[in-house]
Amino acid sequence: MNANNIADPVQLALSFLERVWGPSHDLNAIDELMTEDYTITTGGATITGRSEFKEWVRTFQQKLADAITVSHETIRSEAGDRVISRWICSGKNNGIFGLPADGRNVAFTGIAIWSVRDNRLAACWVERSALELYQKIKHDHS
Repeated sequence: MNANNIADPVQLALSFLERVWGPSHDLNAIDELMTEDYTITTGGATITGRSEFKEWVRTFQQKLADAITVSHETIRSEAGDRVISRWICSGKNNGIFGLPADGRNVAFTGIAIWSVRDNRLAACWVERSALELYQKIKHDHS
């Protein structure tokens, strides 16, 4: 373990992606992997608290059916209190971004930066190529 008593912060982030954003969509894993006061900042909004985050994920996964996120690279800070993942999320358009649901396969890339506290993910900042996907879907519906 490192100075922050974090056994494996990369595995923590990868477990989150696999369990919550993998085929099982195990939202209960959020209780195990996130701090109670977990926050995520994404798409210009901040979601605070595990239960609010679960609801946000549930809603997102309804709009992006069969959503799967695969990490292509992870980087751990030297202190072990930050993990960065470069990933791709794919699924079927079921009304993502408020656009008409058409069931077609869509994908976007992103980067997540997590802070780790007490062997749990405590906060996350996400940048994703949502605008590009939105424009593509909207153009295709025009």
